[in-house]
Amino acid sequence: MGLIAVGIAAVKAFAVLMLVLNMSAVLLWVERKGSALIQDRIGANRANVFGVMPLNLGLLNTLVADPIKLLTKEDMVPAGADKLLHFLAPFLAVFPVLVTFAAIPFGDELVIGGQAINLQVAALDIGILYVLAMSSLAIYGVVLGGWASNSRWALLGGIRGAAQMISYEIAMGLALIGAVMAFGTLDMQAIARAQGHHFFGVIPAWGVIYQPLAFLIFLIAGIAETKRVPFDLPEGESELVSGYFTEYSGMKQAAFMLSDFAESVVVAGLAATLFFGAWQVPFLFRDGFHFPGGVIVALPHLAVVVLQIVSFTLKVFALCVFQILVRWTLPRYRYDQVMDLGWKYLLPLALANMLVTGIVIVSIG
Repeated sequence: MGLIAVGIAAVKAFAVLMLVLNMSAVLLWVERKGSALIQDRIGANRANVFGVMPLNLGLLNTLVADPIKLLTKEDMVPAGADKLLHFLAPFLAVFPVLVTFAAIPFGDELVIGGQAINLQVAALDIGILYVLAMSSLAIYGVVLGGWASNSRWALLGGIRGAAQMISYEIAMGLALIGAVMAFGTLDMQAIARAQGHHFFGVIPAWGVIYQPLAFLIFLIAGIAETKRVPFDLPEGESELVSGYFTEYSGMKQAAFMLSDFAESVVVAGLAATLFFGAWQVPFLFRDGFHFPGGVIVALPHLAVVVLQIVSFTLKVFALCVFQILVRWTLPRYRYDQVMDLGWKYLLPLALANMLVTGIVIVSIG
């Protein structure tokens, strides 16, 4: 029984890892082609396989040509750099992002042979605390990447990144507390299941209905945590060349790039779980669809599970695409504006949201 449990856990972990990594790669392609559409240009479209691809949409550029280039590119370490920290920093940036997704449920339960398998890598009663703890570790990759490079531009990028990430983690954490107060639990699977009913039998009771302000604060703080436009001050190419990863090449640079997109996936996954019903599908229950008016469409258990996983994936992808649209729509803030937004606006709003939520809960209770 122990070996079976370990095997199931390994399969779930592998599935989630593939989801994050593959969606990160797809998002890189979506960003390239999406930005090209926004800017009225073609975008990546050069690489082809002997000219036999029927539609050259730039997929080979992003998913084949670029990885081969980065894998075979020479790894340069600048003179005077701390070689050990220079080597570890990219992986310290990626690892916390990947393990954060372990607490995010991507489905309810899959029953096989009478055994219920929770579709969540780590079923934690304190899942949100785990998410906050793991996401905060990503700061080390940014700081060490800047420090170890022996470059003033990289060091400035690392300092900017540390200040920015710490500032917005506070607002993001307080926004999550509002959601925790509304649902009364830190367990993310329990939060997902709590969003399965409907207001007036029609409107899905998703977290964004309970906590609209918390969602906005979380989304803004989450985008700032990913260090992407309009919050890309740690790697502002017009000021710091490439910021904290200026002195990185090859797969180390690819690891930093992967961490940015993986962070976008994690932010989208958290937003979908806490505010958009996670794997919930409107009117879909464990035995099938229950529509208003008493109309019931029975479905096999496996079909229900597949629909839940597809629903979660589509929600995450839609929120990721939204982040890309923001990336190519808004200009970069000045650094003082970034700090002002975090400390003078988001933090007070998050505190006010907690206060109002507490008053409402006490009043109802």
